[in-house]
Amino acid sequence: MKLLLLFSLVALAQCLVHRMPLRKGKTLRKSLQEHGLLERYLKQHPYDPAAKYFRTGVSSEPMQNYMDNSYYGTISIGTPPQEFTVIFDTGSSNLWVPSVYCASLSCSDHKRFNPADSSTFVSTNSSLYIAYGTGSMTGILGYDTVKVADIEVYNQIFGLSETEPGDFFYYCPFDGILGLAFPSISSDGATPVFDNMMNEGLVARDLFSVYLSKNEESGSFVLFGAIDPYYVTNGISWIPLSAETYWQITMQRVSIKDEVAACHSSCQAIVDTGTSLLAMPNGDLTKIFKALGATSSGEIKCEDRHTLPDVVFHINGATFPVTPSAYVVESDGVCSLAFEGMDVPTESGELWILGDVFIREYYVVFSRGKNMVGLSRLA
Repeated sequence: MKLLLLFSLVALAQCLVHRMPLRKGKTLRKSLQEHGLLERYLKQHPYDPAAKYFRTGVSSEPMQNYMDNSYYGTISIGTPPQEFTVIFDTGSSNLWVPSVYCASLSCSDHKRFNPADSSTFVSTNSSLYIAYGTGSMTGILGYDTVKVADIEVYNQIFGLSETEPGDFFYYCPFDGILGLAFPSISSDGATPVFDNMMNEGLVARDLFSVYLSKNEESGSFVLFGAIDPYYVTNGISWIPLSAETYWQITMQRVSIKDEVAACHSSCQAIVDTGTSLLAMPNGDLTKIFKALGATSSGEIKCEDRHTLPDVVFHINGATFPVTPSAYVVESDGVCSLAFEGMDVPTESGELWILGDVFIREYYVVFSRGKNMVGLSRLA
């Protein structure tokens, strides 16, 4: 096994492999809390995780869905390069960053792309409109060289924001979003960054993989074009996609102590690096809270967390447990479950979002070549 791993690591080093380090930082929720703005923000921006996946006719990317994200990476755009901090989001498909045309307060504390400073920028006549819960972000579309890790993608289309809503986003710890979902959900028909990587032969394999560190550990990354053998010694369970939009799969059920606790008749789930918590229909959330002995708001006694059972996800004939150490969050001496409810349109059926709470337990492979998600349990 050790020899096989060594050969795999050598092969990994020799092929087209590109590792994007992610750093773990302060969340928007924490930043707003520190500035005494969280309560007002939540009143003015009602939070519904489902809004990200069920959009109206206009392009929609609710920024409040990124309230609890804490993993960020640095990319550059233009020649010479201008750097931006972005969330790598498998739950959306567009790339956008603030621009010098943005006079909103929200843009003033962020890096802004200046087309005049890039010799490779190509403008378009296309406008960009992204709807939020309150207000909207407007901008334009342009083309330029985008560098992700050490991959240079030429003539990549991206959004340059001109207005951003409210004063809250002034405190966002990131500048923009780089979407890694499918072209079918890309706003304005823009080709996603990873699609251009594949089309131009810039990656060895048509897949990327994600490792998110636990607690304050460093080492998180997105690996483009390869699977790191160090993280898959337990093998990979491959799960076919049920839709080529988001990274959507079918779950059979969710159990606690060998009893079905939720998702009784199968349900859909989206594996989403752009969502921090585990989101589920409100009815299932109530059942999970009850099964784990939590209050209606999801709080538990901190001393009970060590005796709580695993929450087990049954997917494609395999089991994927999430341990209490992963789903219990302590903040200022209060312990709560990292689960949240959401309102899902009835015509869409039951939908779960397997966010970072789930992803931190597994090395996740997003394969466009196979149209599958691969999961390998981490030690």
